[in-house]
Amino acid sequence: MDTTLLKGLGVLEALAASRSARGVTELAQSLELTKSNVHRTLQTLTAAGYVRSGKVPGTYECTLKLFEIASGVVARIDVRQSADVFMQQLARLTKETIHLSVLDGMDVIYLNKIESPHPVRAYSTIGGRAPAHCVASGKALLAWQSDACLQQLASRLAAPTNRSIASRDALFDELAKIRRQGFAVNRGEWRDGVGGIASIVFDLAGAPVAAIGISGPLERLRPAAIRKYSQLVVDAACGLSRSLGYSQVSYPPVVVA
Repeated sequence: MDTTLLKGLGVLEALAASRSARGVTELAQSLELTKSNVHRTLQTLTAAGYVRSGKVPGTYECTLKLFEIASGVVARIDVRQSADVFMQQLARLTKETIHLSVLDGMDVIYLNKIESPHPVRAYSTIGGRAPAHCVASGKALLAWQSDACLQQLASRLAAPTNRSIASRDALFDELAKIRRQGFAVNRGEWRDGVGGIASIVFDLAGAPVAAIGISGPLERLRPAAIRKYSQLVVDAACGLSRSLGYSQVSYPPVVVA
């Protein structure tokens, strides 16, 4: 067990529970730690952005970073329930498989889905994974991640099909395009003959928490269908973001090259 981490969490929780900034001596006494231990912990938490100096010299208080983290967790819990109406609408309008996905490392996890009524359709399972750079929902999510997060990407990416994006530079170009147009397209990059369209979902704090989109055979997802369905997907993502409290969603009209 990492006792240093536990002490750090104890200090952070004590500050979060306090209505006012607290000093080193007070924290040390309440947590039964040495003052030097508490001081070192506070310096580490300050450097990490979780704590800042209070208005009274020698005191410390929490920053809003904890709120940002909590907002992401809450949104991840709420997003599945909130997404249902938008997923149902997409399913009705497109007759394709609908996915709600979240990012986990460099993979996407399918949080929820609605099956297409077509006998030939995209197959997946709730809880299943796919490499983020190979699917529309994953690329939509990656497009809104920080540079620090994207540094996890290898310079040479796995390429399951001959259409997969295989280099980090090519992927970064793709992600820039996704940010400009507001949606991502998969043209057989994960499974031969299977494509998809997805758009990003933001929470109250403006953090990217999920992606909503459709998947289906490329035989049905031809340019005209992609043009039509992309707008529907973007509209669904914007609607879901607004339902989570985000008010700044505004994408340009869909133009598919």
